[in-house]
Amino acid sequence: MNSHQDTVVQPLNAQAHSERGASPAPQIPIAISPRLYNRDLAPTERKGRSWSAYSIFTLWANDVHSLGNYAFAIGLFALGLGGWQVLGALGIGAVLLFALLNLSGFMGQKTGVPFPVMSRIAFGIHGAQIPALIRGGVAIAWFGIQTYLASVVLRVLLIALAPGLKPLDDGSILGLSPLGWIAFVGLWIVQVVIVSYGMEMIRKYEAFAGPIILATMLALAIWMFARAGFSIAWHTDNSLEGPAMWGHILGGGALWVSIYGTFVLNFCDFTRAAKSKGSIVKGNFWGIPVNMLLFGAISVVLAGAQFKIDGRIITSPSDVVEAIPNTFLLAGASLALLVLTIAVNLMANFVAPTYALTNLFPKRLNFRKAAIVSAVIGLVILPWNLYNNPTVIVYFLGGLGALLGPLFGVIMADYWLIRRGRVNVRELYTEEPDGEYHYRRGFNPRAITALVPAAAVALAIAFVPALAVLSEFAWFFGAGLGAAAYWLVADRKREFHDADGEAIAVPVVH
Repeated sequence: MNSHQDTVVQPLNAQAHSERGASPAPQIPIAISPRLYNRDLAPTERKGRSWSAYSIFTLWANDVHSLGNYAFAIGLFALGLGGWQVLGALGIGAVLLFALLNLSGFMGQKTGVPFPVMSRIAFGIHGAQIPALIRGGVAIAWFGIQTYLASVVLRVLLIALAPGLKPLDDGSILGLSPLGWIAFVGLWIVQVVIVSYGMEMIRKYEAFAGPIILATMLALAIWMFARAGFSIAWHTDNSLEGPAMWGHILGGGALWVSIYGTFVLNFCDFTRAAKSKGSIVKGNFWGIPVNMLLFGAISVVLAGAQFKIDGRIITSPSDVVEAIPNTFLLAGASLALLVLTIAVNLMANFVAPTYALTNLFPKRLNFRKAAIVSAVIGLVILPWNLYNNPTVIVYFLGGLGALLGPLFGVIMADYWLIRRGRVNVRELYTEEPDGEYHYRRGFNPRAITALVPAAAVALAIAFVPALAVLSEFAWFFGAGLGAAAYWLVADRKREFHDADGEAIAVPVVH
């Protein structure tokens, strides 16, 4: 740390400024604060960035094909949308997500900083704790819940392979059977080990898991298609038409974006190691519109084939796996689902709280230590009890989730509309009173002022029954109001500087 205590801010080259119309950053010494900087929060060096278009694609190859997403898509079929309407809803959501994720991803690629540090631009060096902890709080609870749901699959698999373990599945210790504890703790340890090796190990795991998941889901779809006589039911008996159909198509597309409200907020956690903007665009293109349409086709085939076979609508691919008659193939498919769940959990629910805790205690926690703390919290909250408590899911996690849209709106409006991408990266790490992101005692009151009314509206839409008709579009209302409010109250007279963080950057692999 001492080597960064007296770093001189250098402006970007003149050509870069003429292209962006940015003012050169003043050449003044800045003191890097150990309360704001460590090797995991530092910007990444441009040389050696390792996340390619394939790396970005495999993030989506894993996450898009999660069991929760399949349940959502099949749910649209159950509501009365036909196969083509389901694809239309997912297509609308995919196009919107492609645009939003590129905007968020470019921020990470330019600055090289994780989401908690990125939030300092709009909210201030200390105010950034607000969005970081909200995002981390949502993720840490879902990390425990998703680990529990994966342990249920593992428990069933273990009993299928070794029926002698059945007695261990009886009884309850704090809500889980002995076998349930073995399965949960086993998966918990696997995830902690992977994350403890840092983001580069996560990249490698996602790259390994992506092809496995795609192959498994395609195989399940082909198998079901064959079982149904190589044809499927394109809709159920309660097929929707007219305004009701279009309402569900648009609502489904909007909800598809809401599901990814977490990722569009902290996508920079991953793209800070991206090789170029082109890598992000290519990875997102193949991983979002193309991959999501493939995902939609698989969902339609699985649901339509089962409905044709016996008139039943499945709830997720796990229902299909349970019907596989061959024990060996059933075990292979179940293991693939476990690989998938771990991959989704790592990227969606482990990285965000790890960075949030690192940002909260940078002098005491690095990425590995923060990952362990996150995992321990995810264990001690006994997540199976949270999952079985609708009040906790709806009011606590639902309330936190409703705030993600307004946060996104404020951060995007500040970065793209107000300062137009001009960021003085090195001053994100100083507590000097005249620092560019010090604002007022480290908090930007204008960002908080914009956040409050947008958050109030988002929470009202989430919880007030009279506004339930708007619930499918809650994320858009929150994001739009947050952006509009910040546009109205932001200080446009400030001079925005553009300077990279290479002087205090660290290698991607660390």
